Amino acid sequence: MTKSLFWIDQLLRRLLIGLMAAIVLVVCWQVVSRFVLGSPSSMTEEIARTLLLWIGMLGAAWAYRTGQHLGLDILTSKLPAKAQHKMAIVLTSCVVLFAVSVLVVGGGALVRLAFELDQMSAALGIGMGWIYLVLPLTGLLIAVYGYCQLLCLWRGKPLDCAESE
Repeated sequence: MTKSLFWIDQLLRRLLIGLMAAIVLVVCWQVVSRFVLGSPSSMTEEIARTLLLWIGMLGAAWAYRTGQHLGLDILTSKLPAKAQHKMAIVLTSCVVLFAVSVLVVGGGALVRLAFELDQMSAALGIGMGWIYLVLPLTGLLIAVYGYCQLLCLWRGKPLDCAESE
């Protein structure tokens, strides 16, 4: 499982780098076409909006993986070590449950509905289902990362044990 996790991490990291490079280029082209050429591109705003959605959602999965996500530990940090460990298991289980139920199941339903209704983006002319596909994909990534974190917690290893095995 560690090799699979390593490849998922590498793929996600490279995808996020590519998406960030793409959004920089798209926004730069929008500025140049609007202010230098005097003829703004009609597609760049929608491309930038779509890229921002994908970067935000996949970036959330990466932040969860690397422990860089926002977390409030005001109450849990005051608990004894055993209680902190149990609370970490409960909270990680809640994250996995949320990712599966809301992002994978709910996001999958949204993608399916968008394809069934044949919804198209206005400027790009692509199916909105392809744009919404980031929701179940992100949910799947967070669920996998949360599951690996739960395994580490159950084994009593550090939370980054999936990276070090």
